[in-house]
Amino acid sequence: MPNSCRFRLDGGAILRTRTAVTLSGVLDLFPDTAAVEDGELVLGGIAASTLARDFGTPLVVYCRRTILGQVREYQRVVPEGLVLYGTKAFPNVALLRLFAGEGLGADVSTLGELRFARSAGMPAERIVFHGNNKSDDELRAAAEAEATIVLDAPDEAERAHAAGVTRALIRLTPGVEAHTHQSIQTAHSESKFGLDPDQALATIRDARELVDLAGVHVHIGSQLARADESIAAVDRLLEFCERVRDEHGWLPRIVDIGGGLAIRHSRDENAPSVAAFAGALVGRFRAGWTEPVWFYLEPGRSLIGRAGVTLYRVGATKRSGGVEYVAFDGGMSDNPRPQLYGARYEALLANRADEPATGVFRIAGKHCESGDVLIDGARLPAPRRDDLLAVPATGAYTLAMASTYNGVPRPAAVLVADGAAQLIRRRETIDELLSFEPDV
Repeated sequence: MPNSCRFRLDGGAILRTRTAVTLSGVLDLFPDTAAVEDGELVLGGIAASTLARDFGTPLVVYCRRTILGQVREYQRVVPEGLVLYGTKAFPNVALLRLFAGEGLGADVSTLGELRFARSAGMPAERIVFHGNNKSDDELRAAAEAEATIVLDAPDEAERAHAAGVTRALIRLTPGVEAHTHQSIQTAHSESKFGLDPDQALATIRDARELVDLAGVHVHIGSQLARADESIAAVDRLLEFCERVRDEHGWLPRIVDIGGGLAIRHSRDENAPSVAAFAGALVGRFRAGWTEPVWFYLEPGRSLIGRAGVTLYRVGATKRSGGVEYVAFDGGMSDNPRPQLYGARYEALLANRADEPATGVFRIAGKHCESGDVLIDGARLPAPRRDDLLAVPATGAYTLAMASTYNGVPRPAAVLVADGAAQLIRRRETIDELLSFEPDV
């Protein structure tokens, strides 16, 4: 293929590369504004090398256009409803402000996440507080914030009432096993979350005397690559709503059908569109329930996951037992998902993005763990020290789950759009880590 080939991506950028077919497949995993220009990866109109120079590495780069595109997709599914950002995907004030300005709410599950939402100016009526073991302090904070809480235990309505909470949903555990990693299944019969139908029915009877019980909530898990089990959960939710209507004369005003839509982290993964997934669930409930309801959706990963790219600096390279190792300046402290869930990623060399792959490399972090491997077999041009490694689909559950293992400070994050970069999370320092030590 000649060097002058030009390919236009969905985002409108021009891709100029000798290996356009291969790179186009990888770029499908990147944000909408990703392009290769003059051999280099560009995000939001800014070259990766410029971002790395100005903000250092590791660096998580978020694309504003990609995030807003996902927001629009969800809002089209529930034009008369509320989209709640699943804050646990990445608690960040700048992103929460962006979502608040677009009419979204926040799904929070701890006192800390509530503080993030309130610091971002999220309106009280758009905050929903989850949690399977809410403390008294959390219930009081939810009441002060005038947030809606999700009842998750038989005694929670009484405790919430005592704390001053006025509005609640009840979380139903439908007994559905999601087709995903077992650690992120949340609605099977042994789940720690929610109440089975009999418990939920009994709780509704008592809770209605204590709080404004506005509706019912169901969520079956995360990284869901098909709608089948979620549709089964909606069917059981319909059965439950019919039962509680018949036995107690109670009709939900709000139906929260959760989130969990998957994103693609590698080219061989599949994920349905927002319309195909969330639209199917909303349509299924509407088809079976004639009473008026207000729908809530709770996406997290599918709002910001593909919008995020992590830039790393390549360090040592060596051969060990037939394996070609490439080390980089991050690892399981900034992205523990491969170790927790067996997550698989792909990568490209951001500063040599138009070069063809010459081998398969094991991409290893810098931590003192043999299992600190981000990508077991990445097809790349032979990496060299100081190259930039770009790993797509890292916007969700990376920084949110990051640690300071080995005393490594957590990375910075920026939001890019139209050639400008906004720092939305500054890099931690070793001095800040030491500040927790009383004898230093």
